[in-house]
Amino acid sequence: MTQAHAPTEIAPRTRKVRVLATLGPASNTPEMIATLFQAGADAFRVNMSHGDQQSKIAVIEAIRGLEKQFGRPTTILADLQGPKLRVGRFAEGRVELVTGAVFTLDRSPEPGDATRVELPHKEIFAAIEPGARLLLDDGKLVLRVTDHDETKIVTTIEVGGMLSNNKGLNVPDVVVPMAALTEKDRSDLAFAVEQGVDWIALSFVQRPEDLMEARRLIGGKAALLAKIEKPAAIERLEEIVEQCDGVMVARGDLGVELPPEQVPPLQKRIVEVSRRMGRPVVVATQMLESMIQSPSPTRAEVSDVATAIYDGADAIMLSAESAAGAWPIESVTMMNAIGNAVERDPGHGDRVHFTVMKPDPTTADALAEAAKNIARTVSATAIICFTSSGSTARRIARERPSVPILVLTPQLETARRLGLLWGTHAVHTRDVESFEEMVAKSKRMALRHGIAKAGEQVVVMAGVPFRTPGSTNVIHVTRIVGDELKNYD
Repeated sequence: MTQAHAPTEIAPRTRKVRVLATLGPASNTPEMIATLFQAGADAFRVNMSHGDQQSKIAVIEAIRGLEKQFGRPTTILADLQGPKLRVGRFAEGRVELVTGAVFTLDRSPEPGDATRVELPHKEIFAAIEPGARLLLDDGKLVLRVTDHDETKIVTTIEVGGMLSNNKGLNVPDVVVPMAALTEKDRSDLAFAVEQGVDWIALSFVQRPEDLMEARRLIGGKAALLAKIEKPAAIERLEEIVEQCDGVMVARGDLGVELPPEQVPPLQKRIVEVSRRMGRPVVVATQMLESMIQSPSPTRAEVSDVATAIYDGADAIMLSAESAAGAWPIESVTMMNAIGNAVERDPGHGDRVHFTVMKPDPTTADALAEAAKNIARTVSATAIICFTSSGSTARRIARERPSVPILVLTPQLETARRLGLLWGTHAVHTRDVESFEEMVAKSKRMALRHGIAKAGEQVVVMAGVPFRTPGSTNVIHVTRIVGDELKNYD
């Protein structure tokens, strides 16, 4: 008779910032995913822009397989492509646009040339205005609108260059009234929900209304993350953050549509607003870009990642570095190393708290702030919270305490979603029935997961009556004796 093997548990990360790794051709095998997890990846991004749905099933199953292998919940983010704007095709496959010349985008499906090309997005023709910029091929070419009607947009080429078939188009100066979800997105969203992913990221959000259809289609079965990559989104940032469960600073398209010097202060603003409103925030795109081809990053890239950590971002993300690069393991290892080094800096705590967090006038928020202060005052080793929805954990993480947060939840879905939340180690476990059981279980779990040792104190938060979501009203300090695991497997 074959004995079942116990999982090889990974100890809780010593760093509080999370690492989100994108999976792709370089990293989508079960062996590589497990290696990235051990190297420091806390969550995995599945990019729905590439490959078909069928190919994603095995990847999602491999990520979930880590739960049995390592004995802890896993976190999956499915990133929808969104309404990507593209020009049509050219008769010769590519043309050279000459600076100062006139170039027209029109509704004709005929192959283009050096004077015109199809633009298969009728919404732009109605929204565009004279003087607006059109950016082609990630901003490499710049057109300025001089005239337009329902069938054509006439422009002057301000920055020329080679343009080939189906290159991307950005319209930074106007809000284009396009649906936030394409037919492909709706299909991919339904697939992701069916596969049980934990987060769904919505691309090219321009206004809070863009989130409503996605929220309805998700139906509470996953958390919704808004990608901030359009200048229009900045104008209604707080409204957008209010309507979502998490935020991504998507610096790729944001850096195309805005001058590059404007992106760093906007990144800080998005992180600050997200933190203040209690939403996990991910900083993404080109963080270790050179590691797509090189086994080590540039010093500037390391500094960029460190800045996001000092600002208190919940997670830092790898894109092509881990998905398609030559050094996926090294890039995750480097993210992990930067996070650990920054958080060992004695000045890290002061910098993270540069953003002042004022608690909302609720019992749960007051207790979350108190837990942080009590932990510091009595030199507690950890804060332990019992939660069903994850709300208590988010409130505590918002305070950015100096100690780890051990989250105990009876809901596996909640434990999985917390993989993007700063400083948390989530454990899926049955709920408690009484105050005494709460205290005893807190001590056992702290010992079992290496969060605290004999003689150390922990701060415990929960809600009474137990099993009642949203009832957080208890805070308790207890000392670990060290024998709490006796008579327990």
